[in-house]
Amino acid sequence: MSNETALREQICLLAKSLFDRGLTHGSTGNISARTPDGGLLVSPTGTSFGRLDPARLSHFNAAGHLIGGDKPTKEMPLHSAFYETRSTAGAVVHLHSCHSVALSMMPDANPDDFLPPLTPYGIMKLGRVKLLPFFLPGDPEMGAAVRGLAGKRSAVMLANHGPVVAGKDVEAACNAIEELEDTARLAMMVRGQNPNALTETQVQAIVSKFDVEWEA
Repeated sequence: MSNETALREQICLLAKSLFDRGLTHGSTGNISARTPDGGLLVSPTGTSFGRLDPARLSHFNAAGHLIGGDKPTKEMPLHSAFYETRSTAGAVVHLHSCHSVALSMMPDANPDDFLPPLTPYGIMKLGRVKLLPFFLPGDPEMGAAVRGLAGKRSAVMLANHGPVVAGKDVEAACNAIEELEDTARLAMMVRGQNPNALTETQVQAIVSKFDVEWEA
């Protein structure tokens, strides 16, 4: 089995796992990963995470030209923006996960630090999450907004839409976006109950110990 064949199967396996657990639904969400030769494999437009076909993933070469598979997701500007601004990005995942979308609608959501510091793991896997405003689906301005962050964030939350996370590989990106959704779920569960969140001192200790990117 070639490295590319294994990557195609891994993309589809992880996407189906996200779908089966309700982290995205219907034909929502998209996923991409760098191939060993510097190209990209991308979920096609209008496809379901629960039924991706490894052989039909959109295949781009290192120059950014579509060389095989079906037409790619309309959210390609989002994916491209992360790859172009974060040299460490080996994969990008975008979901329409329920609790993170709900949290993005709250009037007190913090645009510069979207996730409240409830557990160490959201901090460790995501750093600060930037909340971006609402864009029409497929709007290239989403990509421009990510580029405007100059590679300083590995994760963004699109208001009223869903999270987008870049990771060093497809497994890391999926693990991180699951952490984002789970932290958002916790935040919604304890909302209005004055929970004991991590203190700033505790947050800084986590950032220091685990060498977390923690841009202001």
